[in-house]
Amino acid sequence: MRVLIVEDEPKAAAYLRRGLSEHGFVADVAAGGEEGLYLARQSRYDLLVLDVMLPGRDGWSVLSELRRTGDQTPVLFLTARDAVPDRVKGLELGADDYLVKPFAFSELLARIRTILRRGPARRPETLRVADLEVDLAAHRASRAGRRLDLTPKEFLLLSLLARRAGEVLSRTLIAEQVWDMNFDSGTNVVEVHVRRLRSKVDDPFARKLIRTVRGVGYVLEAE
Repeated sequence: MRVLIVEDEPKAAAYLRRGLSEHGFVADVAAGGEEGLYLARQSRYDLLVLDVMLPGRDGWSVLSELRRTGDQTPVLFLTARDAVPDRVKGLELGADDYLVKPFAFSELLARIRTILRRGPARRPETLRVADLEVDLAAHRASRAGRRLDLTPKEFLLLSLLARRAGEVLSRTLIAEQVWDMNFDSGTNVVEVHVRRLRSKVDDPFARKLIRTVRGVGYVLEAE
């Protein structure tokens, strides 16, 4: 598996390259956005690990240009920007996942392996599960043709569940992805937001899509 790391901080880039190489990946490094875009176009990579804040051309711009030209190589964003609008922007541009700095290498490796297991086929901009539609580009969701009035975090939570429909997502993963927080068993923020999301996505309809897997987490699926 070939991975392109686009990271302008030399120590971080060397750390990532060494770690990935030790786990069997062939890793190349680009120190800036323009170089990263050039290498991504010149060679075939199985995955791009792309920093957002880069000199010259930022990560958003690199991903946008790749997608514009039809390049569907999976992308994992590394970012110090953890605001909800930034995460939504990444989804809209076609990122497969993101990881907020600082992070543990073991988590990065797990995220990379999860992305690669999904295979080369990318999900469309509009995700459909039964009569639910989640339009990532328009930041809009509807069910049975009825527009769902979601807050930004509710949309981010729903889009995460929809992108990984049929997969049970742990509370820890959801907390990390949506709130950038380490899950505390004494915190009920995930449960509260899932309950609010269900009141809009499931309660008005006979068919329920969001299911609780006791002791594990939540899954969005058409039973």
